[in-house]
Amino acid sequence: MKILIVRLSALGDIVHALPVLAAIKKAKPDAQVDWLVEDNYQAILALAVGINSRVVVRAKTGRETRGAIAFRGGRGYLRAVRYLRAQRYDVALDLQGLLKSAVWARVSGARRVIGFDRAHLREELAASFYSESVVPDGSGHVMRKNLSILSALQIAPLTPELRLQPIATPEMVKAIQAAGGSNGYIVINPGAAWPNKCWPPDRFGVVANALRDRTGLHSLVTWGPQERALAEAVSQASGGAATPAPPTSVSDLAALMQSAALAISGDTGPLHIAAAVGTPIVGLFGPTRPERNGPWEPRDEVISRSETCVCHHKRQCLRGAPCINEIAVDEVIAAAERRLRSGRP
Repeated sequence: MKILIVRLSALGDIVHALPVLAAIKKAKPDAQVDWLVEDNYQAILALAVGINSRVVVRAKTGRETRGAIAFRGGRGYLRAVRYLRAQRYDVALDLQGLLKSAVWARVSGARRVIGFDRAHLREELAASFYSESVVPDGSGHVMRKNLSILSALQIAPLTPELRLQPIATPEMVKAIQAAGGSNGYIVINPGAAWPNKCWPPDRFGVVANALRDRTGLHSLVTWGPQERALAEAVSQASGGAATPAPPTSVSDLAALMQSAALAISGDTGPLHIAAAVGTPIVGLFGPTRPERNGPWEPRDEVISRSETCVCHHKRQCLRGAPCINEIAVDEVIAAAERRLRSGRP
């Protein structure tokens, strides 16, 4: 069987879709599974076990490498369509529920095009492009919703599994050893694409300082594009208990998280990568619901203000004071100490 998974973006959403790949390969080990993804988010798929090929659109350069083929520009879209059709997929699974993802699933030429029913799509018009639809399991985590699409393939939903194989560069290995290596260290991720998902950097610094005094663990502060100043602010507020991590690729970030004793982060891609590689977590949630988007390891700690939030799943706070700011420093320190005591999976 040849299957195309369509989940174009974003980093955390792709992580939450990866259990679908694992479930397919477990039920049908001989299945060939390709994944259609946008260039900005394809790096995480390079770490996933079981993908035959990443088909990359909106690429900065058109290229074919081991495990991936990329298509650039407007003409690249046409070449991508021709490539997809030449694969003769049996099934295309749209896990995104947008008009653009549904169109890609349809133009792939797959014999069966499967998505969620109209009532559970972000853009209802997407349903017009499916040959079959599934009523998803919306009772809990979004990973369970994603897995429920496999009922169309007679694959029973299982406990979500993620299999990533991060490989650290020599520079990241050196940074891990300097931070504590096998003796442990903490990763703090203060940034997020949504401003109302960001807890204040000075509070992260106070947390890092307290945890160093109580546990002896140093903290590394991760940062993405345009976030170096944010990492520096955490470091300055920490009294030397935290330092900015080196620049990281997605693989470096996964390796850094995998070796950490604890990760503290808001609801953003690095948090979900940490969960995927089994890192103990303290998650800070404001405008999003942790029961849907949060870590799934029962021992992980979640501190949430989503119940009082008035801007659920909106990028900007509607009342001028993000609810995540209501989370107190002492709450985070206490949660971090509990999670450190409860150990790894």
